[in-house]
Formats: sequence, structure tokens, C-alpha cells
Amino acid sequence: MNVLILGIVPSPLSPILKENGCFTIETDTKIEINYLYMNSIDFIISYRYRYIIKKPIIEYVRENIINLHISLLPWNRGADPNLWSFLENTPKGCTIHYLDEGVDTGDIIAQKKIVFESESETLATTYKKLNDELVKLFRKEWPHIMHGDIKRIKQAQGGSFHRLKDKIKYEYLLDKKGWDTEVKGLKGKALEDRVIRKNENHY
Repeated sequence: MNVLILGIVPSPLSPILKENGCFTIETDTKIEINYLYMNSIDFIISYRYRYIIKKPIIEYVRENIINLHISLLPWNRGADPNLWSFLENTPKGCTIHYLDEGVDTGDIIAQKKIVFESESETLATTYKKLNDELVKLFRKEWPHIMHGDIKRIKQAQGGSFHRLKDKIKYEYLLDKKGWDTEVKGLKGKALEDRVIRKNENHY
């Protein structure tokens, strides 16, 4: 099976795929449909990929396209899922799901809920732990995914979605330490802002 990995290069997924007899191609660039033809791609995996994958590409591989996302979907679809999980106090975890035309809206293949209890956790340490757990989950699930031996789960209603621009008003919280900012100082900040705005509108 020829598997195209879209995202960071080198990808931590490649060794897992090769262990299972797959041939891998990795790229972090924007691709077009001709790229799939030229490389005889059978399956696509998106992991930390910064481009929107277009409908023709999804249709080319039919349902052989998945995404790896560091949130417990349907919570925190879209951009900066780790940051928003603290700003809004939502469940945290990682998800492997089928990719469709929406943003992180496809059927779920597997998930793992993760709880961060240490007061010393930062955005950087939690991000690393989420990605480490996601790679472990992928290692466990890939043989089943590859052989189509899985149960698809529709995403629950609700959840949340964020765009890149949504975090701008909270960047001041990261001014001093950036991604080394302790998450304990971020917890619920977005919820507090909503309460303040609601009270202001009330008066």
C-alpha cells in the first residue's frame, strides 16, 4: 500500500507504516490531484498539516483518508485545539478520524481522553504529551484501519470550533513565556470573558 503522509517531515508515523509493510511518501507542501496520480497513492494520512484538503483529493482516495487531531472531538475542532481546551475548560485528548469536507468533522475511528493534573504543566508539555499519545494510538489502530476492520462512530452534536484568528485576543496571556506558559493560568479565561460580556450586555 502506498501511503501519503501530509504534515511534518520527517513524520513519526512513517516507521509505524513501514513496520506494517507500507511504502510511505511524506510532504508538508500543498498538493494537487496530479500528485496522487503520479505517485499511485492508495491512502492519505493528515497529521499536523497546515493546508485544507480539497474535495477532489478526498474523492480520489474515496474513504482511504484520515486525520490525526490533538483534541477530544467534537471539542476543539480547527486551530489551536490544545490552547482552547484550557481557555474554555473542555475535555482534552486525541482523536483519529476519517476526513471529510468539513473541518475535523469526519467519523471517529479512535479516541483517548487525557487528564492533566500537574500544576507545572505548560502549553509545550501538554502539546508534547498529546502528540505522543496520538502516535501511540495510531500505532495501535493502524493495522485495523489498513484492513478496514474498524467501527465508524458519528461525532456527537455540539463541541466547539476555532479559527486561527480567534486566539488573537488571548495572545497577551502568552507574552512573557510563549508556549512555556503554565496552563493553570489559562484555565477558563475565555469563559470568564463571556460572562463579563453577557453582564455588560445585560446592563
